[in-house]
Parts: sequence; structure tokens; C-alpha cells
Amino acid sequence: MIDEMWAATTGPTDGPHLVLVHGSLDRSAGLLKLSRRLDDRFRVTRYDRRGYGRSAPHPGPFGIDHQVADLIDVIESVEPAARPRVVIGHSYGGNVALALAARRPELVDAVVTYETPLSWRPWWPGTSAGADAVALRADPCEAAERFMRRLIGDERWERLPPSTRKSRRAEGPAMVGELIDLRASTPWEPGLIGVPVMAMYGGKGQDHHRLGAAAIAAEVHGAELVSLDDASHPGPNTHPDETAAEIERFIRSRLAT
Repeated sequence: MIDEMWAATTGPTDGPHLVLVHGSLDRSAGLLKLSRRLDDRFRVTRYDRRGYGRSAPHPGPFGIDHQVADLIDVIESVEPAARPRVVIGHSYGGNVALALAARRPELVDAVVTYETPLSWRPWWPGTSAGADAVALRADPCEAAERFMRRLIGDERWERLPPSTRKSRRAEGPAMVGELIDLRASTPWEPGLIGVPVMAMYGGKGQDHHRLGAAAIAAEVHGAELVSLDDASHPGPNTHPDETAAEIERFIRSRLAT
């Protein structure tokens, strides 16, 4: 079993440090395009969260406390510790970033989220892909396949190589574990976040993701709400240029770099 996270850092050692945190049933590779749009000007770290990609298999647990501890380990492993430090979380990764900012504010100078699920809120729909996966918790591999089929469609799933489908199904325990935990308890409190925050969403995404981003922007003091008009949930991967441009604008306008 793997007991540490796979991580890679690129970019100038004297630039601001950006740490990219991927979402559920994804890997750091899903943020590679975004990383490449940023690492000529910033120091960028990507990592595979526990149970995914090169940080799999993993025995767990997969709750937010352990996700935050892993992120701290990744941050503290990068030397020299370039500042300011911005944690950028896609989907579930946004909750990890916000939880770190609330719990260890000395480690974070700003946070960027993209379509971060607030699935512990009573208004979050019970028909989302995550809710569907949690309903299949007794069979995590099947839950992972159902989640992927909803995200990318049946036709694209069937075209994936058998080895890829097998590896994604094997990531089911990590996905189910973190999503169950996210619904069971509040991972962060808005009043504890004192750093600049930008909450992003895709203009072509689902309503609950837009509402989630709007709630973050409304409840975290001074937070910005930004839409990528032509993007949907995988926006950082499908629209890396636009995402990178907004991130750089945010950093330059809110932090001394």
C-alpha cells in the first residue's frame, strides 16, 4: 500500500507557489493542462490524492481530515517554500483547499475553487453524480463506473481501454469514502477563512454547481465569484487558458507578487 502522495513541482523556484488539488475520481493529470499554462510564471505543484492515480492503492481513511493532512505534507515537502502560496481546488479539491485555509491559515495566502460541491447543505440535490455514487456504496467499483458514465457518457466510457476502466473502478473506495464523509459533516466554516478566495463555475454547468460557487462567494468575506461562460464542470481541463488567465488576474490583483 502507498503511504505517501505522489507529487510533482515545476516552474521557477522564486515564483508564487500554486498547489493544484484535483476532484473525486480524477487525478493530477486532469489539471496538467492548467499547470502547463501557469508554470512559466509560477511554481506549480500537482499531486494525486490518496487512493487515486500514483497514490493508489491506499488503505484510507479518505475523510477531509486526512485529505488536509496530506495537503499539508505536500506543501511542506516543497523547498524552498515559495510565497505567496495559493491552493487551487477543482470540484471536491476545493473543499480540501478551503478546509486547509480554515484550519491552518498560516500555510495559505489565497484559495481558488472551481465548482466545489457543498453536498452537506440541505439544498444540495440528491440526484447529483456524487449522490448517485454514494447510493451504491456497497459496491464501490460499480459506484465509480456509474460516476464516470455520468461525467463522460456511456459511449466515451466504453471506448476507454480495459486497463483504464479497471483502474478507475479500483478508485471507487477512495471516491465513496470521501463523498460519504463530505455529506456527513461540514468540512469548513466560512467565518474561519480569512484569505482571499475566488469561487469559479462554468456558465454551461449544472445549476447546483453555480449555486455552490455563489454560496462560497457570498459567505466567505471578500470572496469573488467568476464564471467561465463557455465551460462546464471539467472547465480547468477543457478551458485551461481561460482558467489560468483568471487565476493570474486574481493573484496579481489580490496578492503582492
